[in-house]
Amino acid sequence: MSTLRVAAIQHDIVWQNPEANFERLTPQIAGAVAGGAGLVLLTETFSTGFSFDSPELVEPFDGPSSTFLRERAREHGVWVGGSCPERTPGAEPGDERPSNSFVLAGPDGTVHRYSKIHPFSHAGEERYVRPGSEFVTVEIDGVRLSLFVCYDLRFADEFWALAAQTDAYIVIANWPEKRRMHWSSLLRARAIENQAYVIGVNRVGHGGGLDYTGDSAIIDPVGEVLAAGAGGETVLFADVDAAHVASTREHFRFLQDRR
Repeated sequence: MSTLRVAAIQHDIVWQNPEANFERLTPQIAGAVAGGAGLVLLTETFSTGFSFDSPELVEPFDGPSSTFLRERAREHGVWVGGSCPERTPGAEPGDERPSNSFVLAGPDGTVHRYSKIHPFSHAGEERYVRPGSEFVTVEIDGVRLSLFVCYDLRFADEFWALAAQTDAYIVIANWPEKRRMHWSSLLRARAIENQAYVIGVNRVGHGGGLDYTGDSAIIDPVGEVLAAGAGGETVLFADVDAAHVASTREHFRFLQDRR
């Protein structure tokens, strides 16, 4: 099997209120599973909003947000992912900053974590967030998925570095309305230049003084938009097919010409 049905939940976030967000997202995840999804994706900081400068929201390793993802994955027998501020192992002594941790939980209890490599320095994120250093690629039902978070999307070289081992890139985000054109353009560019699917999952609503319009999208290896949403809460569905990636790369042999 090399096809995976993906659901990207474009959702609002109750600012700095994890319990309210867990309550709101539980039926949305169930609805995505009812639509046939084997992988359900939430946004960056799905339980708090982009609020890393609030120490009270930082969670311990395997805290409430990652527990929520694990419980939903086990309950529905699918994979569920999103990011949260949590203290992950590996910090230097005295560095109390959390990671912006993309937690991907499986139905059998397996958990993969990707720590966002590029804190958003334009907003001072590096003062509050410890950057990650390792890429993460996970295989689900024969589909190889590489994990990224928001600002990482601007760094094409890192997507290039993983292209040979990737069928689909997942980019979860809190990307504001004021730079929405950049988000949509870069998602499509990453798909075209790497001949892979790109799944971009962004929030909607208002939080921390910023407006968010979503513009979530699932894009195929030739840059065609399979599903897209803007403005309000919605769920995007698409089938990600590893064989389609392989045939696209075989027909258009572009990757081999990189230097």
